[in-house]
Formats: sequence, C-alpha cells, structure tokens
Amino acid sequence: MTITRKNPAPKVKGAIAQRGTDSYAIVPRLPSGVITADQLEALAKAIRQYDIPIAKLTSGQRIALVGIKADDVPAVWAGLGMGEGRAVKHGVHYVQACPGNAACGYGQQDSLGLGARLEEMFNGLDLPAKVKVGVSGCPMCCGESYVRDIGLVGRKNGWTVVFGGNAGGRPRVGDELAAGLDADAALALVGRVLAHYRDNARKCQRTARFVEARGIASVRAALDLPETLAEAAAQD
Repeated sequence: MTITRKNPAPKVKGAIAQRGTDSYAIVPRLPSGVITADQLEALAKAIRQYDIPIAKLTSGQRIALVGIKADDVPAVWAGLGMGEGRAVKHGVHYVQACPGNAACGYGQQDSLGLGARLEEMFNGLDLPAKVKVGVSGCPMCCGESYVRDIGLVGRKNGWTVVFGGNAGGRPRVGDELAAGLDADAALALVGRVLAHYRDNARKCQRTARFVEARGIASVRAALDLPETLAEAAAQD
C-alpha cells in the first residue's frame, strides 16, 4: 500500500510539510525525553507568539509543534534555541528512556544516563533508514526496548542489548545480542551492530527487515558473537 500526502506543501528547511499548502511541523530534539524549565517556557512562548494550534507529545518522548506557517518556521527555531530532532531523515531519530534507577523504585540501571550517552554518540549518524532506540532500566521494559531498532534493558548484572525490533505495521520482537554488559561494553556493541547494519542493509531497509532477510545468526557471526546467549554464558 502506498500512502500519499494530500495537497503537499513546498519544502521548508527544518520543518515537515503537513496537510494544506502552508502548514508545517517541527520536532525539537529532547534527548531521552528530558526537558528543562527554560525549554518548557520557550515552547510555551513560541506556541502563543506564533499561534501554533497543536503541541503534540510524540511516542518518541518529544514535542511536535504542528501548524506553523512557512514564514514563521525560522523564527520559531531561533526562539526555541533547541536542536532539531530527526523525524523523516535516515539515521537515529530518537532515544527514548524510562526514569531508571535515578527515580524509579524498580530501576536496576541508569537508563537516563545511558540514553544521554547514546544520543551524544549516534546523533547525526548516517544510516540506511530511520533507527529508533529504547532504553529500559529494568526488565519491565517501559522504554519499549524489544520493539525498537536498538534496545537496551537493564538488569542487576548489567545491560542486555537487543537488535531488530519494530512496533509498526509489521511488528517484530528484537533479538538479544548480549547480556550482562557494563555501560561502556553495551555502547561499543551498539556501535558495532549499527556499523554492520549501515554497511550491509539496503537503502530504506529497517533493522527488523534486515534481520529477517539476513537472519540473526548472520548478524551474530559478523559481530563475532556466540550463537546464543546461553553459549555466551557458558563461555563466561
């Protein structure tokens, strides 16, 4: 099925065309969904000043401002003073994270801290398709880690790294690549699997479809990982 936008508007830098001929949306970058009082005030000021009709919390823990006039887009960005969150371009779109052990009684690892490091390391990385990251501080998985392209799940013994999840029209539960990793080792593995995906996937091929086409065993072999987590545990 092909989905087309009705009455597409001309392209405007830093904005996404909406329905109609002069309606655009912007998505400021909010790493791991964390927002400051100053950023909230800047958003509220922009909404009032430019009469923005919709401010929408997104599934990626961001705030989309929808219904901006083309001529107002540069001024809105300037007033916000916030970076742009990827919404349509290929690459890492966002890192969502639960509160983790910084605030949640169930948290076993620092999901906000790891999420911030993931944003810093991989923001702007060129990839074959969009990539979404979920970080959960415990196995209850409030960061939706198993249905994200890259998932990290905190347990008492460290981080589990998941690859190839998807929550869209063709959902897929991601595969666990390794468990019991400290933060540095988890980040290194994420970097390696993204590099493998970047170098071998087709353009516009999401990680879920990449794993389905290649097989998770092929991914593990390319990363020099044991065939199963049980085998990895036995080696330890």
